[in-house]
Amino acid sequence: MNFPSKLIEDAVTEISRLPGIGKKTALRLALHLLKQHEAHTEALSLALTRMRTEVSYCKTCYALADEELCTTCQSHKRDRSLVCVVEDIGDVLAIENTNQYQGLYHVLGGVISPMQGIGPEELTCERLVDRVKQGEIKEIILALSATMEGDTTSFYLGKRLNPLGVKITSIARGIPVGGELEFTDEVTLGRSILTRINYSQE
Repeated sequence: MNFPSKLIEDAVTEISRLPGIGKKTALRLALHLLKQHEAHTEALSLALTRMRTEVSYCKTCYALADEELCTTCQSHKRDRSLVCVVEDIGDVLAIENTNQYQGLYHVLGGVISPMQGIGPEELTCERLVDRVKQGEIKEIILALSATMEGDTTSFYLGKRLNPLGVKITSIARGIPVGGELEFTDEVTLGRSILTRINYSQE
């Protein structure tokens, strides 16, 4: 791809580093920014710089935060006896968007994966154990991916947390809404049958 300007080429190169954006899309975005008022481009640049330098991790749950504690941990409306354990920040956002959960979170920062050299020490597992030891938490919900690594992490956390007397649950895994049985994989279908719920007309 030939560029009329080295500065545009540099901008396209950097934009194309973003996931899901190729060189053509990056060029369109760069040209779009070039056509905008200078203040708009500066505002975008400032927002990205501030996000990178000022956003940190909550010292309690390890979600993203602007201060020492995230807004969820600061809220007095959340159920502090309930903690949902997730792999990453995106999972917190997904659960929050359901408007069905009113407890707190704990972000592990990944899952145990011996193949990739990721053990419990690289995650925030021990900090979760420390939180439970404080005695306020009554239930831990394991909301990890339905993968071998996710199951391994859940098994490890179960072994570490069981002696502490806290209730440990896992999110249900089953057929998605609108899904058809014949196209569902055997593992998901099997788990759906095993974790079936009571159905009543009353």
